[in-house]
Amino acid sequence: MAAKLPISFPAGYEVPEHWTWDKDGGGQFDTINRPIAGSTFEQELPVGRHPLQLYSLGTPNGVKVTIMLEELLALGHEQAEYDAWLINIFKGDQFGSGFVGINPNSKIPALVDRTTPEPTQVFESGSILLYLARKFDAFLPRDHKANTAAMNWLFWQVGSAPYVGGGFGHFYLYAPIHIKYAIDRFAMEVKRQYDVLDRHLADNRFLAGDEYSVADIATWPWYGALAQNEIYGDGGRFLEAGAYRNVRRWKDEVGERPAVRRGRMVNRITGKPSEQLRERHDASDFETKTEDKRQLAGADAA
Repeated sequence: MAAKLPISFPAGYEVPEHWTWDKDGGGQFDTINRPIAGSTFEQELPVGRHPLQLYSLGTPNGVKVTIMLEELLALGHEQAEYDAWLINIFKGDQFGSGFVGINPNSKIPALVDRTTPEPTQVFESGSILLYLARKFDAFLPRDHKANTAAMNWLFWQVGSAPYVGGGFGHFYLYAPIHIKYAIDRFAMEVKRQYDVLDRHLADNRFLAGDEYSVADIATWPWYGALAQNEIYGDGGRFLEAGAYRNVRRWKDEVGERPAVRRGRMVNRITGKPSEQLRERHDASDFETKTEDKRQLAGADAA
């Protein structure tokens, strides 16, 4: 067996032989993060009247799916009608037995397709997007080159997002202390990713070329939102993410699509109340049940 090379760590943390779980590490998510899987409480999930049941939150990964569903409805796919139920991950809803029964990984979003002989359970945002794209034969380019490009960029996004959220976002905003090395490490990687996108979009209207695709739907909620300084506090400004000219052009064009505007409202619990639709059960909910209207109705009732 080869000898282990000595590793020198900075002063202040002596690395133990084995890692142990510190249940009170001081982070914002200490009460819900844990090194084991499975449910922590019994709770059945609600089921609405539509073919598709979505259990989610308006984070970038959740927004991917609601944009996709709204885009499908805009194309006239009636079987894409859906009920969107709020899963508040900050309160630990993702550890209820009903949700874990759909997604054993306890991460949003999760989808149930009730049009199949037995309900089909789908989890992981990239998998859900591909499932819906194939089910409705939409947002997947038919041209071989463009289709391959769409898959390339879809999987690029799925693989890159942890550096944006779990890396940069966590250490910049959520960690109990600011660690220069960690912030520098992930800030550098996220800026490299923006440069990758910017160079590609210099020669392409959308990620797969001239055709808007599942790749754009997956990527926009992450890189568009950070470029608009809408996630991770002031993280977008810190990274100067809005300075990437071609990403900004793409971000603005995609963001103007009506289905994108609707999709980013669904299961949202932060931002302007007029842009929060905490649950979505009918297309009319965008006009009648946003958080500002719900609050107004509550005030009138009181």
